[in-house]
Amino acid sequence: MTRPDLTIRKACAADAGFIAEMVNQAGEGIALHFWSMTAPVASAAIEVGIARAAGETAAISYRNAWIAEIGGEAAGCLIAHRQPETLPPPDPETPPLFRPLDSLEAEAPDTGYVHVLATAPAFQGRGIGTRLLDFAERYAGPRGMSLIVADANEGARRLYERAGYRVAARRAMVKDGWAGAGREWLLMVKPADHARNG
Repeated sequence: MTRPDLTIRKACAADAGFIAEMVNQAGEGIALHFWSMTAPVASAAIEVGIARAAGETAAISYRNAWIAEIGGEAAGCLIAHRQPETLPPPDPETPPLFRPLDSLEAEAPDTGYVHVLATAPAFQGRGIGTRLLDFAERYAGPRGMSLIVADANEGARRLYERAGYRVAARRAMVKDGWAGAGREWLLMVKPADHARNG
């Protein structure tokens, strides 16, 4: 579906609040749960995420993000990057919550990795996720594209399957106090011969 009123732009530091919300939504609350571990009080957890998104070095930094807009209003967010040919060994300091995710990510070297893809609730059902997923293919690597999704997230899985992604590996979730749905994380890959590189 084409939407002439939809534009995709590079994010800026002023988008940090929206980015943090979209990161948390895409991860079904896992981000807020993690941020709450370092926040002085639970109500400040989102502020931790906003600070990370406004910073320069975190994976969710605005420097790595793209914003979809409709009528000048932020409607969706994409964070993606190209995976290197050789990935570093797992960091022993990684919290248990994220170890299954790191393990799956390590199985997709030389791919364009979709770290975050989310559409704001008020804009869902308008094809924004599809447009952002297509846009992400500018990061496609020699082995195509990859992403990780919860097994219980049927809507997202349908979107990815329609785009040509298939389950390549899975890991049991480590909840560690997180109340997210599902039992497994799924690595989904779109082979290079189905991904465009532009």
